[in-house]
Amino acid sequence: MNGLDSLFNVILTTDFAFSVLRVTTPILFAALGALISNRAGIINIGMEGIMLVSALTGVIVSSYSQNAWVGLLGAVLSGTLIAGLLAFFTLKFKTHIILGGIAINMFASGGTVFILYLLSGDKGSSTSLPSKVLPSLELPLIKDIPVVGPILSGHHVLTYISIISVFVVYYLLNRTSLGLRIRSVGENPHAAQSVGVSVMNIQYTALLLSGFFAGLGGAYMSMGYLSLFTRDMIAGRGWIAIAAESMGRSTTAGTALTSLLFGAADALSNAFQVLKIPAELIATLPYAATVVGLVIYAVSETRKKNRKINAK
Repeated sequence: MNGLDSLFNVILTTDFAFSVLRVTTPILFAALGALISNRAGIINIGMEGIMLVSALTGVIVSSYSQNAWVGLLGAVLSGTLIAGLLAFFTLKFKTHIILGGIAINMFASGGTVFILYLLSGDKGSSTSLPSKVLPSLELPLIKDIPVVGPILSGHHVLTYISIISVFVVYYLLNRTSLGLRIRSVGENPHAAQSVGVSVMNIQYTALLLSGFFAGLGGAYMSMGYLSLFTRDMIAGRGWIAIAAESMGRSTTAGTALTSLLFGAADALSNAFQVLKIPAELIATLPYAATVVGLVIYAVSETRKKNRKINAK
């Protein structure tokens, strides 16, 4: 009971709610990127690798430029570039999108370590590189509100950008001509092409946007969540983001909510440490939540299809 009381004392605090938003940030960025590409009918399996490359690029560029914002720009550009390469080989040379994404993930895992070794002589982390970190922000007025202030104020600047991005992506997909084309290509590419929409160009754009958002998520990991790059530091967040987008039924609001759910599971895994549960078991909690969530989603979708079949 003492252990459970300690757990509740940790969870039912503003610090825990603050940490949920903090750990949700990279998942949310990547999930929004996955949402855009998926709505265009082309899934980006390479989110994990794109985030990893962006995380390293942000550290390297900020280290050499001694400017965190320049580092962020480098991270975003590298993420967009990797997504562009995936789009080029997939759409131009008809490489299988799944195999292309897996190749990017494998390349990123080993390639980032190799590049880090060339530049710093280290294979595990970038501690020898004097990289910069993006700032955190105190929100005027909100910071003084009891309960709400400690939860919402004081976050990393990219956390606030991730929240704003939810509304930006919603507006993009539902209120712009580009969003209409993305959705039409994803729903019926032949019909879209028949009215003059270039399916290839729209899918190129969608993949580039997915790389852009994944780049923001990767930059957060090495310039906000941590202040350095470490080997394979994305730790499955790219895959969790893809699961969050699927569970969110390819909607902006659903994707944001499921990203928050997985962020809460990640934060909860840290809270479980007060119960003296083995660290290895605790580390599996976010991934176990992902599997459970996908199972629930699959069962729900199967029941809907069966109801439709029976109705016919």
